[in-house]
Amino acid sequence: MHKGTSPYWHASKLSSLLVNAIMTTSALAAAAATLLFAFAMMHAGLSDLTTNKIRNSLVLLLLLAYGVLAPLAGFTAYEIGWSIAVALGVLLFGFILFAMGWIGGGDAKLAAVTALWFGTDNTLAYLLCMALLGGVFALAIHLFRMRPLPERLVRKPWIVRLHASGAKMPYGVAMALAALVVFPSTSWMTVIF
Repeated sequence: MHKGTSPYWHASKLSSLLVNAIMTTSALAAAAATLLFAFAMMHAGLSDLTTNKIRNSLVLLLLLAYGVLAPLAGFTAYEIGWSIAVALGVLLFGFILFAMGWIGGGDAKLAAVTALWFGTDNTLAYLLCMALLGGVFALAIHLFRMRPLPERLVRKPWIVRLHASGAKMPYGVAMALAALVVFPSTSWMTVIF
């Protein structure tokens, strides 16, 4: 110890360094989560649009990333627990819609894992935004299917499939867009800013 410095000064300095390290870790985890979530949602939307599939591996990646990054970003066990409860509720509702033939299984799983990330504060906004964007997207697809397919698009198999009357609706597009619209309002962003 230097002459003239008290042990309290060292404890205060160490405490300050520890707080800064925790805040930096939280901000880095939230930034990593933001990038991963955004890219995963863009991939899910494009994949559903072009293949009518949302891969389980993508849903699993989002699930594992949440499990690792949420505690590092400073989410409490209480917040994580409620996020899990909300996600399970969305998954149950999604599987009911899947059993009725209204959405695909990948859609149900993507909605549930998105609810996990959004928690109690933002899941309702996500579901409402998803319903609104889903309606607009369904109308756009319906209008697209009413018009003849231009010759230059006939060579694109995914566009031909999308244009076909009675083809499945790639609802993952609306789900991904809604997630990207709502994400800036989540707790993930408050950690960064």
